[in-house]
Amino acid sequence: MSRWFGNRELSWLDFNERVLSLARETSVPLLERLKFCAIFGSNLDEFFQVRVAALKGQVAGDVVATGADGLSPKRQLIEIAKRVDSLTSEVERILMEDLLPQLTDHGVRVCRWFDLTESEREQMNSFFDRQLFPVLTPLAVDPSHPFPYISNLALSIGILVRDPRNGEQRFARVKVPTFLKRFQMVSEGRYVPVEDVIAANISALFIGMDIVHASTFRVTRNADLTLEDEDADDLLAAVEMELRRRRFGRAVRLEVDKHIDSDVLETLLEELDLEHADVTFNSAPLALSALWELHALDMPELKDTPWSSVTAGRLLAADGNDKSIFSVLRDRDLLVHHPYESFSSSTEEFIEQAANDPRVQGIKITLYRTSGDSPIARSLIKAAENGKQVAALIELTARFDEATNVTWAKELERAGVHVVYGVVGLKTHCKCVLVVRQEETGLRRYVHVGTGNYNSKTARIYEDIGLFT
Repeated sequence: MSRWFGNRELSWLDFNERVLSLARETSVPLLERLKFCAIFGSNLDEFFQVRVAALKGQVAGDVVATGADGLSPKRQLIEIAKRVDSLTSEVERILMEDLLPQLTDHGVRVCRWFDLTESEREQMNSFFDRQLFPVLTPLAVDPSHPFPYISNLALSIGILVRDPRNGEQRFARVKVPTFLKRFQMVSEGRYVPVEDVIAANISALFIGMDIVHASTFRVTRNADLTLEDEDADDLLAAVEMELRRRRFGRAVRLEVDKHIDSDVLETLLEELDLEHADVTFNSAPLALSALWELHALDMPELKDTPWSSVTAGRLLAADGNDKSIFSVLRDRDLLVHHPYESFSSSTEEFIEQAANDPRVQGIKITLYRTSGDSPIARSLIKAAENGKQVAALIELTARFDEATNVTWAKELERAGVHVVYGVVGLKTHCKCVLVVRQEETGLRRYVHVGTGNYNSKTARIYEDIGLFT
């Protein structure tokens, strides 16, 4: 029967390859193709943090049962490793042999340290002394200093140092600061990865020691939320505790420079409790999500023409006649198509008008993903402060948005909103708002149901449908 079924995880990798295919597509503008490499890399990070981590947990628990596809957890990991190696090679080929050379033709070059001129190196050495040296913290491993904790997705430099007095070698790690731009401008149109600058000046951090080797590496950890919510007396407290624990999730992947020293690699594998099958060797700079920095360059000729969302026609007409959204919906239902039609002037405006309208008596909403500066959450707070009955079901276990949702849940509660932390045993993905309004004919209910999240940032990017009725 297994030949009739595909594997879920391998199918997901097929999906990410389709994302990568947009980086190959020559009809797509150059910086947009670079963007799809960044998205591909971010997708793969999440895949390892959640899906591979879950499979590794099954293997650790001695689960050997196969699914309908005939693959055991261990066999799935083997197949995933093969597929990821192939995809990693392909994205690096596209990046190094196609996109970056084309970018050079347009006057932007990503250099490595050995590509820099003498004057550029002096400039970067000065930058290191001024901006990098004060914030770097070398952590060496010796009998009195255990192996340092390597945080999830942090870019690090692994160093092998030798004591010239006795020839003893030690491993050390330097974390690349996350608040710095990954690609530092050396001169007009020329950029160098910040880790190259640190590695070239690494001896300044180890005075009196010989530098044997230095190369970058990156660890991916289990970042899924393993919450037994059926047994949780206080779901909010349980989620907050689990978020703290998640920082120390088990390592599931190690990305390294292909020229990494074998002793450094073996040290990392031993300390992180990983196997060689968990290692990805890279020729390009690690952490492809950093390519967003290059996509942000002011080169509109290499990007898609930006789309400015428009206000849905009936809403625009109502606003011009100083009428409310409720008057539009009393006439007939309204369907909006984001991001082509504005989320701000439809969904966010709907909730804001409800918050300010003295006839509105209650607002009820489900929130799955929100933004940190959510106008919708602010409107709900305003509504509660205006004396309206406001209830919000906030899904605390929305993956990777748990911390944001916990913050909003507390802030909404402080404003007097009745907050429900999801439904025990289920994850609430529904996106809907109910507004109860007193009118001449009695109470009337106005509803919005959407396919997208109540998130003002993603609503400008993702394609979704919203129905007002």
